[in-house]
Amino acid sequence: MKCLLAASATALGLLLSPVSAAQTAPERPAKQLPVVATIAPTKGKPAAEKDRSAYLLVYFKDETHSLHFAVSSDGYSFTDVNGGEPVLLGRDIAEQKGVRDPHISRGPDGAFYLAMTDLHIFAQREGLRSTEWQRDGERYGWGNNRALIFMKSYDLVHWTHAAVRVDRLFPSTAEIGTAWAPQTLYDPAKRKMMVYYSTRDGKETDHMVYSYADDAFTTLTAPPVPLFKYPDPTKGTIDGDITRVGGKYHLFYVAHDKPGHLRQAVSGKINRDYAFDPTKIDPETVATEAPSLWRRHGTDTYVLMYDVFGAKPVNNMGFSETRDFVHFKNLGRFNEPGSPMKSTNFSQPKHGAVVSISPEEMRRLQAYFAR
Repeated sequence: MKCLLAASATALGLLLSPVSAAQTAPERPAKQLPVVATIAPTKGKPAAEKDRSAYLLVYFKDETHSLHFAVSSDGYSFTDVNGGEPVLLGRDIAEQKGVRDPHISRGPDGAFYLAMTDLHIFAQREGLRSTEWQRDGERYGWGNNRALIFMKSYDLVHWTHAAVRVDRLFPSTAEIGTAWAPQTLYDPAKRKMMVYYSTRDGKETDHMVYSYADDAFTTLTAPPVPLFKYPDPTKGTIDGDITRVGGKYHLFYVAHDKPGHLRQAVSGKINRDYAFDPTKIDPETVATEAPSLWRRHGTDTYVLMYDVFGAKPVNNMGFSETRDFVHFKNLGRFNEPGSPMKSTNFSQPKHGAVVSISPEEMRRLQAYFAR
C-alpha cells in the first residue's frame, strides 16, 4: 500500500480480483511488517506517558494505496522507516487491494490500535476490478466501500489483522454506501475502544457514527450510533478526529458546507453533545481534509495536522499549533520555505495520524527495517 512473514491475500481470506494485483502492483518492498494470528503483551510495563518523547506518523499514498510509517525524535523532522516504501501492502490486507486513511492510537492495555479504510479508488485503472467502484455507483456513490481494516500490536512490529465487513454486521448497516476514515479512542466509561468513522446510507449525506470494538480488535460489537451531524441535514461531515484535553473532548472534522474546510466541535462527553461552531480552523485557502491532533511532549502545545489535498502541483501535509484551541499558529507545510516541519525521505503523504512513542519503541521499529 523480502518479507519476514508475508500474509498472502488467500491466507487472509480476501476476495480475488478479476486481474491479479501482482500483474499491475509495484514490486514488493524489501521488508514488510509481519501479520500474525495472535499477539501477546510485551514483557514489562508499556512506555509511560512521560517517556513518550518520540513520534510515529502513519500515512498512505495514492500511488501505493498501502501503509507507511515515519518517525521523529523531536516532532518536527520525520523520517520514513522503510525508505519511503510501504511497511504493509494494501493488496495483502484489503478486500479492495488497497487501504487509505490510516489512524493509530494507544489503548490503556499498552497496545497500539491501527484502523484503515478498505478502499482503492484507482482499482479499475490498475486492473484490479472491471468497474469504477466496488458496487454500483448509481446506488452507492463515489468511492463506495463496505469494509474497515483493524490491526493491533504491542511492539509496533507484529500485528494482528481483521477485515471488518460493516455491511454484514448489523441490519442497520446493510445498505451503507461508505465506511471511511475509522479512528479509535478509549472510552473510560465503557472500558472499551470506541471506533468512529464516516458513513452514509446509499448516496445519502455523509455523517459520523461510533461503535465499540471487541478486546481483540477484530470486529464491532454494537450497531453504530450517530456521533455528530451538521445542523443543516443537507451538509456532510467526514474525517472526525477526537482528542481529550482536560475535561473536554475536541472533535475536528471536515465540513462540506465549503468543500475541504476544517471545523471544531467540543463536548464534555466522548460520544455526544458536540456543539457546532462555524469557525474555520485551518489557515489554508485550498481544500483540506483528515485533521489529526497530537501534543508536543512535555508541553501544553498541540499540533493540528491536515492533508492539504488541494495543494498544487502536489498534495502535502499542513500544520498548525494551538494552546487554547481558539488561536491556531500556521506552521506551513512539509519542507516549505520557513516551515519547521520536515519530511526527510518521503513526499506526498496523505491522510495521516501521529501517536507519541518512546525512543525505545522508535529504535525497535527502525531496527526491524534496518535488518
